[in-house]
Amino acid sequence: MLAVRMLMLWVLGALLCQMWSSAEPHHNEDELHLQTLYPWRNQGKGVVRVKRDWIIPPIRVLENSKHVPEDLVQIKSDKIFTSKVIYKLEGPGVDQEPKNLFEIDDQTGVIRSKRPLDREKHNSFTLKAFALSLSGERLENPTTIEIVVLDQNDNRPAFTRNQFVGTVAEFSVPGTSVMSVLATDADDPMTDNAFLSYSIIGQESIPANAVTKTMFGINNETGAIYIRDVGLDREVVKGFRLKLQVADMGGMGLTSEGVAVIHVSDINNHAPQFSPASYSMTAVENRKDYEIGRVNVTDRDDPGTGNWEARYFISNDPNGNFAIATDPATNQGILSVVKPLDYEAHNEYILTLKVENVSPLSNKAPNLPVSTARVVVTVVNENEAPHFREDPIQIVVPESVAPGTLLKSNIAFDPDHSDLRYEISRDPERWLDISRDTGDITAKRAFNMRSPHVRNNIYHAVIKVTDAGGVSTTATVVITLKETNDFPPQLFPLSGSVCRGTGKASRGMVVTAVDEDFPPQAAPFIFEMPDDLSVNWTVIQVNDTHAVLQPLVELEAGEYAVTVLVSDSGSPALSAYAQVNVTVCLCDSYGDCKSEIGAFSGSSVGISFFAVIIIMTSIALLLLLLLLAVAVTTCGRRHQIKKRTGLLIGESEDDIRDNVFNYDEQGGGEEDENAFNIDLLWNPHDAPPTPGPYYPGCGVPRGKQPLRKDAPHNLPSPTYPRRPPADPTDIEDYINDGLEAADNDPNVPPYDTALIYDYEGEGSLAGSLSSIASGSSDGDQDYDYLNDWGPRFQKLANMYGQC
Repeated sequence: MLAVRMLMLWVLGALLCQMWSSAEPHHNEDELHLQTLYPWRNQGKGVVRVKRDWIIPPIRVLENSKHVPEDLVQIKSDKIFTSKVIYKLEGPGVDQEPKNLFEIDDQTGVIRSKRPLDREKHNSFTLKAFALSLSGERLENPTTIEIVVLDQNDNRPAFTRNQFVGTVAEFSVPGTSVMSVLATDADDPMTDNAFLSYSIIGQESIPANAVTKTMFGINNETGAIYIRDVGLDREVVKGFRLKLQVADMGGMGLTSEGVAVIHVSDINNHAPQFSPASYSMTAVENRKDYEIGRVNVTDRDDPGTGNWEARYFISNDPNGNFAIATDPATNQGILSVVKPLDYEAHNEYILTLKVENVSPLSNKAPNLPVSTARVVVTVVNENEAPHFREDPIQIVVPESVAPGTLLKSNIAFDPDHSDLRYEISRDPERWLDISRDTGDITAKRAFNMRSPHVRNNIYHAVIKVTDAGGVSTTATVVITLKETNDFPPQLFPLSGSVCRGTGKASRGMVVTAVDEDFPPQAAPFIFEMPDDLSVNWTVIQVNDTHAVLQPLVELEAGEYAVTVLVSDSGSPALSAYAQVNVTVCLCDSYGDCKSEIGAFSGSSVGISFFAVIIIMTSIALLLLLLLLAVAVTTCGRRHQIKKRTGLLIGESEDDIRDNVFNYDEQGGGEEDENAFNIDLLWNPHDAPPTPGPYYPGCGVPRGKQPLRKDAPHNLPSPTYPRRPPADPTDIEDYINDGLEAADNDPNVPPYDTALIYDYEGEGSLAGSLSSIASGSSDGDQDYDYLNDWGPRFQKLANMYGQC
């Protein structure tokens, strides 16, 4: 029917257009097209009528229609009377996604649906229809066709969650909101197809059958769940499980079901109660921070919450010896000792405990008094260690205390009233003694402030006390020594000099006093002169430790013994006499004593200068005579030695070689001396001595010296080192090897004769190294240089040199 009406309107429009075109003057087709597209360009040319397009109202199509294909609308072009028209359709549902939902008959212009539509996927379509000539030219402006898909109740409502969970406090009043549920529907919300209605279709209590009456209601429009009745006691019921239903069409359409779980929360409506209310416990004395027992409580509130957790108090513990805490797992009260108990002072305690919840008690709880419990704590006695009355034990005593003096008594006690035994554990100087039974500390001997164990006048010792059960305790003894005046002061120096005269140089002799005591038993010192010596000498105090000793009158130069009295500042003060040997002398301008000659020459008293000269000359003459006598004696002894040596050798009186005597034999005197043959001292390879020039008065030829035979050559000798060391560091080894060979040589001469450690032999180009007997040299040798070597070489100079 709608299509027929559209067709009639289209025919009527075409007739009107034809009549209008015949009445109007003919214009260029392009001009008319421009006028149609751009009507404002015709301003100023008079009023021009613009052709109007047909507006097709939206076409409504029911979704899920089973009558497909279904004609929806037909369009016609006014060009149909002049030429043939071809119709085309474009847009979503045709040539755009979703494709193939609509089509148009290109000859008749009928638009039809090809498949059922789904509003939940596409609720409307906007299409464009075109009228084209056979050549493809547009004959009309595109026509917009709006297709609206009508909703059909083809979707069930659904809850947004599989299970809704809520909580409500116990004893809540009716009307209290608990929770809200929500459902959705995919149908058109502007229709009844999406108008939802909620309801509760079932109720189960947790535990089952705990509550049978309907406790909850629901708002059918909003889904809000509320309490309908009283009686929500968590101790009776823990929760509920509600079966929900939602329906569209205002409750008359499609339906779905859901679940809501409601938990009943606890309130603190039960106070904790002791169970039992009386306890007995034991505690050991002298111990702390340990558990002595537990108390129990009951509470019907939810375990693990503040409504159930207990908090304990001790109402009668003024000294704070006990403490109680809560075990979070069992809610028990843990009673412990936090301060040591004393059996001798208090052997039993009666405690009163109170308990309450951590959370405040609800106003809906029964009005009951606070629960209390009675705890009897019995203290168990144990063997306690002895106690010192003070630790450390302080003792102040003079260092010169007499042995046997009581220093300290009543130093310890035993809480169990046991017998005690005392001993000294440490006393490095062994100055103390202690009574084994009473503990009285006495001085064993006098103290010494200068002990290395005394620091800052304090001496430390350790004392040990043990009871009958073997439990012991130690304490430190701190002895503060007070300095006493034990040593008198000493004066030094005890000798010095004082210038003679009354000028600046006669300042006197400075003396100093020292004391082995410590302050205040030492300085300042007092210097005094005894009354019998104050006439000639005086002592002047300079400071606390120094004084100047000066003569009062002009004294002769010489030695004087002056006695000085020195006193310290101790209590009582100690004094000491000191004798100072003072030399009074003449001094130079610097205050130093002059030499003895200068003193004599500058002195107007005593021996004159000429007398001193005479004395010195006499001493020099005596020394000269003494030297002459020694020289004469020495010369006579030399001649005797020469004569004696000549007789022994038998060849010449001038041979000065000494004989060798054996002095190791005891007894017999000179008659028992066995002389060695001097011939053994000659080198057998040296030529016999030849006469040569003699030094006048010496008897020794100036040429070759007499030769000696050093060894009898009748026994094999060890090998001596022949090659000199290549390195100077090996000289010591070279000499030691030679000495060892000589010590083992049976052919060596006596020990007091000359030893040859290395003889080069006859074929050596260097010749003999001996300076005493050199047989290979024919020339004369000058020995005068021996005179320059000092008195020790005087004898050699006399033997070989020129007399």
